[in-house]
Amino acid sequence: MTEYEAFAVELAREAAQVTLPFFRGEYAQEDKGGAAGFDPVTEADRAAEVAIRRRITERYPDHGVIGEEYGEDRPDAEHVWVLDPIDGTRAFIAGLPLWTSLIGLRVAERPTVGVIAQPYLDEIFLGGPSGARLIRSGSETPLKTRAIDSLNQAVIATTDPDIFTGSELGAWTQVRAAAKLARLGCDAYAYAMLAAGRIDLVAESGLKLWDWSALVPVIEAAGGEVTDWRGGAPDGNGQILAVGDVRIRDQALITLRRAAL
Repeated sequence: MTEYEAFAVELAREAAQVTLPFFRGEYAQEDKGGAAGFDPVTEADRAAEVAIRRRITERYPDHGVIGEEYGEDRPDAEHVWVLDPIDGTRAFIAGLPLWTSLIGLRVAERPTVGVIAQPYLDEIFLGGPSGARLIRSGSETPLKTRAIDSLNQAVIATTDPDIFTGSELGAWTQVRAAAKLARLGCDAYAYAMLAAGRIDLVAESGLKLWDWSALVPVIEAAGGEVTDWRGGAPDGNGQILAVGDVRIRDQALITLRRAAL
């Protein structure tokens, strides 16, 4: 494990110490969505990001940070940590253990280290230069995506079809019709299951930098690929396609490209 990979795991454990006491308990929450629709943030989201930022500043004061709750600090630095302390706040509020803490490190703007952590299940999915692994109960298990050559054999996922608008929804519906099985409502945990070889494809739209930066190193190190809906590197358009086997990527992109931004 590299220095930054080990530190990302430390940060995930720091976040867990903050979030777990709140989960299925009492805490303050508010709706920051307004007219755009329900978009909750909780006391746990904010407290966890504060704790993670503090640890980064103590260890690497020259590193930048981009977080969902508290914005940007030196985003142009060579090393920038990208944080979503609770991805899946709706699941968190509902008491469902599908929320995760996402911690990513970008080096020269390239996602290099990533953690998808589900502390209630004691799972840390880590990806980086040394490979991909699941850390659980003191043991480590390598992560590897599943080999699959046809979309009609695939298990696919998205958080909610309501995130798609216009032509995006039509594109998702066609991909879903071609697949063997579709699961909804898993947020970033779906990407962890893709890296573990349980899900084959995840397609989403409207994602922010903190929603996908940590996912890329985990999936790539496990043998998969993350692109936008044109097949290029993810960028600010928010459309993400993750596949465990690149052979089904082009099959999905036949449809998704029609709705690509």
